[in-house]
Amino acid sequence: MSGNNPLHQLQDRLGYQFRNLHYLQQALTHRSADATHNERLEFLGDAVLGFVIADHLYHQLHQIREGQLTRMRSHLVRGDTLAGIARHLELGTVLRLGQGEHRSGGAARTSILSDTIEAIIAAVYLDGGLTAARDLIHRLLADALRNPVAALQAKDPKTTLQEHLQARSLPPPTYQIQQIQGNQHQQTFTVCCHIVHYNLSTTGRDTNRRKAEQAAAAAALNRLQQA
Repeated sequence: MSGNNPLHQLQDRLGYQFRNLHYLQQALTHRSADATHNERLEFLGDAVLGFVIADHLYHQLHQIREGQLTRMRSHLVRGDTLAGIARHLELGTVLRLGQGEHRSGGAARTSILSDTIEAIIAAVYLDGGLTAARDLIHRLLADALRNPVAALQAKDPKTTLQEHLQARSLPPPTYQIQQIQGNQHQQTFTVCCHIVHYNLSTTGRDTNRRKAEQAAAAAALNRLQQA
């Protein structure tokens, strides 16, 4: 029974129960929150993720050449893909962030969310071994791994949103920077996506302007799908 403990609930969503909960706690700790943070876990998790995906593609797609396999792997492990998984897992609610990072929207930032997924993969690897980590990755990326060719061809949120509106003869969305925080080398962009026809505005935040726009577009698509 997970009860109301957020870490127990997260383990339920992951489909993995830690023997040593310290690994999970560290994986959820950003460097802004504590000296014992998740950056080393990110490094390890990135390697484990890359290997497991490469191994899967190699054994499942016998007729695909190396260049295409490389592009598929890059697509599957890219930040936007991992951040989408993190949002589905509601990682933003359990991340440990410093006050400044929290105030600037770090819990929703693509780079922080994707790094945390990598750290969690490493935490599972250290706690349960390669088989446990492989099983976790296959669960998290199950939809994409069923048809990695289609996943590679999938459109980004901005393109999908624009095509959605064009199909209904509606004007395209507009994107506007609402706020830029931080110094020149550590800036955070807050971007608004506005759809005039629906009087709908959504925001996205990231350290990269383009990714902030993508996050805002993804939020708009989500709102339209729920309407």
